[in-house]
Amino acid sequence: MSKRTRTGGSPIFESLDSALLGESLEAGFSPGSGTFYCLECGSQLALGETDSLPECPGCGGARFRRDSIFAARQEHGAATAKPPVHERSAPPEWLAEARRTLGRPGDHLVLREDDGALAGLTIEPGWTRIGRSVAADLRLDDPSVSRRHALIVAEPGADLMVLDDRSLDGVFVNGARIEWAPLRDGDELTIGRYRLYAVRTIH
Repeated sequence: MSKRTRTGGSPIFESLDSALLGESLEAGFSPGSGTFYCLECGSQLALGETDSLPECPGCGGARFRRDSIFAARQEHGAATAKPPVHERSAPPEWLAEARRTLGRPGDHLVLREDDGALAGLTIEPGWTRIGRSVAADLRLDDPSVSRRHALIVAEPGADLMVLDDRSLDGVFVNGARIEWAPLRDGDELTIGRYRLYAVRTIH
């Protein structure tokens, strides 16, 4: 089959190898809708038109390539994975216990760690950085969390505010993806695989 050409003889369609299969795409890039596979482990991701490539949910890798619909069926070692959907869960039973054990009045973020222990962070006035970076005020060391994931803003007499700090997988409050939103007592904050809860205590 011959290629169509523009005026002047240059091909309208480049070869599949260079245009579709050879291009390496980095996490954080928005390539448009389609299916992409991780160059490290072969895990596949299905993205919508406005989605950005996250870090690989299988291995944490950051380099991807688009699967071609024109080539023969490709096997990359893993089934296609869609970006996670976050729904608000019912308040956990341990939240009441965490509320009772918080020592000082104010705003806090609490979560239950993998070993069952309860952990809490008192939110100080100003900015609180959340992410995987060692510079974060609240460090969540997991591939599902971006190095700079979210910011909490605390001002006297006002509700906490949470800001998506250009994360790859987004910030969710009560199951809804947000860019900038209030964070009130009892609200669920989802960052990567972690579900944290806002608690305001008055003693």
